[in-house]
Amino acid sequence: MTRLTSVAAAAALTLGWSLPGLAQTVPAGPPVNIQMVTQPGPALPQFTRVDVPMLREGLPKSSGGRITVTLASWPERNLNGPEILRLVRSGQVDIGAVPLNTASGDVPLADAVDLAGLNPTLRQSRRVAVAMVPELNRELERFGVKIVAVYPFPAQVFFCRDQIRSLADLRGKRIRTGGGSSNDFVTAIGGQPTAVGFPEVYGALERGVVDCAITGTSSGNGARWYEVSQSLYTLPLFWSISAYVVNLNWWNRLDPAVRAHLETTMKEVEEAQWTLGRQATEDGIACNTGRRDGCNLGRLVENRPMTAYEPTQADIDTLRTTLRSTILPAWVRRCGARCGEIYNRVVAPISEVQFTAN
Repeated sequence: MTRLTSVAAAAALTLGWSLPGLAQTVPAGPPVNIQMVTQPGPALPQFTRVDVPMLREGLPKSSGGRITVTLASWPERNLNGPEILRLVRSGQVDIGAVPLNTASGDVPLADAVDLAGLNPTLRQSRRVAVAMVPELNRELERFGVKIVAVYPFPAQVFFCRDQIRSLADLRGKRIRTGGGSSNDFVTAIGGQPTAVGFPEVYGALERGVVDCAITGTSSGNGARWYEVSQSLYTLPLFWSISAYVVNLNWWNRLDPAVRAHLETTMKEVEEAQWTLGRQATEDGIACNTGRRDGCNLGRLVENRPMTAYEPTQADIDTLRTTLRSTILPAWVRRCGARCGEIYNRVVAPISEVQFTAN
């Protein structure tokens, strides 16, 4: 995990929409209004520092006013996540953003990008995600949807109401997960996976409906989970790799010049989100634990800051072992033998973990 080194980096990211690639206008023509729903919360930096300046504000400027964007986060449309892919598919939303593990209920292959324990580093997670996009688009295009960019959230870790120093302390705890392989891992360590939509997690932690919840270090900060949890166990389970997806019929009908401009913009958005993912992991830990010197993106918690516990080597080894013995086989059972073949062909050369049928 890379430590943020300067406030200037964050400022440059915030102003990402003014990069030269976005300064070129598209030819005159009929106006294009794009309906977008992205990100689990309106206060998350993925929304405020990337989507708002680069999409809502940047696209009208860079297109000379031809493109306008109506942008909302999930809770602003009373959505929890799983609906996003279906709304894009139906054409009610032109572009949506959703974690791929959330989309795995419709497309089980999507879990292959970000299985719990698969990617110990953000760099590897990007290599896996980029390698898998062509495979995923072959699946998604049958549903009328296409990925145009992939991006991470910060390291997905445990926010807990009580003091949690190791995986052993999670035994018997009710833990909010994102489904899929995170359920498999939590079950394997003796926890109880619990389904709670991201916007409802704060209340669930506050009332004790769940004891812990998994999310990104800065995502939990943006959602103020530090107000209802006291410890942060920083074992990175996965990176909540997400995708901007478009309605394929709408995308193919666009003026080619407009579509090319959007492709360029989405690549710049993708790069900005990966930069933010690197910066926000350490920033989230610093902000939640009240370390002013490392908190440049999120909210500094000065009243009752959280306590962060670094993962033990034994727990890191447990995560890797569980990937091989439990998580991969369980995912292939859900997804089918063909998914195991795709994983071994595309992902295993990067992860160096082969799927072996029992």
